[in-house]
This record gives sequence, C-alpha cells and structure tokens, in this order.
Amino acid sequence: MVFDIVEILKVSMVLFAVIDIIGSIPVIIALKQRTGAIDALKASWVSLLIMIIFLFVGNSILDIIGISIGDFAIAGSILIFIVAFEMILGIQINKDTMPNAATVVPLAFPLIAGTGTLTTLLSIRAEYNILSIIIAIILNVIVVYFVLRYLSLVEKVLGPGGIAILKKVFGIILLALAIKLFRKYTGL
Repeated sequence: MVFDIVEILKVSMVLFAVIDIIGSIPVIIALKQRTGAIDALKASWVSLLIMIIFLFVGNSILDIIGISIGDFAIAGSILIFIVAFEMILGIQINKDTMPNAATVVPLAFPLIAGTGTLTTLLSIRAEYNILSIIIAIILNVIVVYFVLRYLSLVEKVLGPGGIAILKKVFGIILLALAIKLFRKYTGL
C-alpha cells in the first residue's frame, strides 16, 4: 500500500461526483421538511460502513453469483451514465419512494451510498490503491457530514443557481467516468 496524494485526489473527485451530495441538497431538504430532522452523524456513519464493507466484500459477492468485475464495471458504467444523464438534463428516471425514516433510508442508502457509489467503488478498486480508496471514502463522508450538518447554510450560500451549476458540472464528470469505464472493460 502506497500513500499517493494525487491518486487520493483523483479517487476523491470521482467519489464526490458519484455521491453528488451537493446535487442531492434539494432532495435532502425535502426529506428534512417531511421528517422534521436528519441525523447528520448517523447518516454519515451508516454510509461510511456500507461503502467500506462493500469495498471489501463486493468482489466476493460477485464471485458467488458468477459476475466478473468487468461485467459489474460495464453495468456500473451504464448506471453512472444514466445518473449523469439525469444530472445534466435535469430529469428524473429513478423514482424512489421515500419512507419516514429518512436518516438511514433513503439518505445513507441509497442516496449517499447507493448503487452508483458501490459500482464505482468496485470499478475503481481495479485501478487504484486500496489505501487511496479508503482515504477518499473517509474524505467524502466528512464532506457529506458537514453538508448534512450545515444544510441550511449550504443552501443559502450556493443558492438555486449555484446548486444547478454544480449539478451540471458533476454530471459531465460522471459522464466522462462512465465512458472511461465502458471503454476500459469493453476494449472500445
């Protein structure tokens, strides 16, 4: 295991784009209004645990059901492409229902540590050092915690225009990542 700051920054940016906590602010605000409160610490810890556990046992799960990391990466690239498509065009393809227990479901899973994040973790595990990925996960969960903790302030600072711009920028980054993953595992 090698500590590589450049690699940590690359992985952190990829995860930041996939988790898209800034782009999720409108959804999180709606959850908070419906349920009254969101426990930022609990949501952060639960999402951290989900991501770390899946990072280590995700491959084993895939082996049990007979799916290669390449297959999972291609499926993940398609899923990431769809998420990017939603972000860039401002449409919603995924129609999740939102139960009352907002801190864990749907906030920690699947909003923060969702299928896109888990797919990305397995995909980048084939490319990057495990230490870099763990540090990037922790850095992203810290960002998630502060965004959740100071949600009202973040909303005021960014404003609707700032949130919309960030959502589009990270949508394009995700789109590029989806294409990169697809090309890598399909040989195109």
